[in-house]
Amino acid sequence: MNPNLDKLHPYPFEKLAKLKAGITPPADKRPIALSIGEPKHESPAFVKQVITENLDKLANYPTTKGLDELRQAIAQWATRRFQLNPGTLSADQHILPVNGTREAIFSLVQALIDPKPGAKVVSPNPFYQIYEGAAFLAGAEPVYLPCTADNGFVPDFDAVPASVWQDCQLLFLCSPGNPSGAVMSREVLSKVIALADRYDFVVASDECYSELYPDEGNPPEGLLQTCAALGRHDYARCIVFHSLSKRSNLPGLRSGFVAGDARILKDYLRYRTYHGSAMPIQHQLASIVAWQDEDHVKENRAAYRAKFEAVVPILREVMDVDFPDAGFYLWPQTPMDDETFARELAEKANVHVLPGSYLSRTIDGLNPGANRARMALVAPLDECVEAAKRIRDWLKGR
Repeated sequence: MNPNLDKLHPYPFEKLAKLKAGITPPADKRPIALSIGEPKHESPAFVKQVITENLDKLANYPTTKGLDELRQAIAQWATRRFQLNPGTLSADQHILPVNGTREAIFSLVQALIDPKPGAKVVSPNPFYQIYEGAAFLAGAEPVYLPCTADNGFVPDFDAVPASVWQDCQLLFLCSPGNPSGAVMSREVLSKVIALADRYDFVVASDECYSELYPDEGNPPEGLLQTCAALGRHDYARCIVFHSLSKRSNLPGLRSGFVAGDARILKDYLRYRTYHGSAMPIQHQLASIVAWQDEDHVKENRAAYRAKFEAVVPILREVMDVDFPDAGFYLWPQTPMDDETFARELAEKANVHVLPGSYLSRTIDGLNPGANRARMALVAPLDECVEAAKRIRDWLKGR
């Protein structure tokens, strides 16, 4: 077996299951899961209809590059959403449909990394664990940049030594951030692009939460949007990941896309052709109509906005918690260590959250997720409110 498999850490939810082993939650309280970021809002009916109307496509092999119509729909959506110059994001050269961004993040790293001694993949800390696992299995060393309240949960790129940038082959961004919801500004993204030019590495921006934001008039900036503002209409060294999972409540569709630098995507397509990861045609057709509709996304944002507005004031009675810039997570400080908080909360109130330290690595004695918990407000509004009240009442009585 590949010896790098031994470097993989247990997934956060494996750790959580072990942490809660042996507890008996109160039988009179139904379980409320805020631990996993799985959208629970209704999937769009028109998307499901397209799938059922095209089940005959199960008899056809899909192509790795995907349908022209899907790539065109994605190009039109991204151009409109991120204010790109028309025609600069080519459906033929700059976009690849993928089976969810988890698969795409992992496979891009395998295709991109040259596993020579010292090769590094840099990422925020906390982070989506696929960044780390993909780096290990590609033969690279992960480097973790702390995201704390002191830096607004955005990495301090100025503090990174030049020696790290010199060995960096890939930098992961996550904006809006998981778990903090922090959004990177154009100034920060411009700085990152300048670093990539100076040290010749690729910037891969995970923007899967980009469509969940509180202010309809102020959507988060994207990496390609910053490129366009800088006049970099070739999107050199820049790659973005987007998904229908959070935007459209379609995590089971496994539909997303990768877009950006055409030179990178040309070789990535060659890798994917061997990798055998083509999206089923009926899923592609359903994805087209999802990317073409914004009404259901606005309804989705309104539902999350209502939950934040209801939950945060309740939790503020007992915890230090802020509204996020975007996304559907809360990232509060815990009044005790995060593992004790998660275990006792499950045992006493049957509310389930993820310890923040499970999403981070301890570097130089600092774990940026320690004494925090990730709470995904994905359950229905009444359940989120009930969960907040249980947390409040438990902490007040503890």
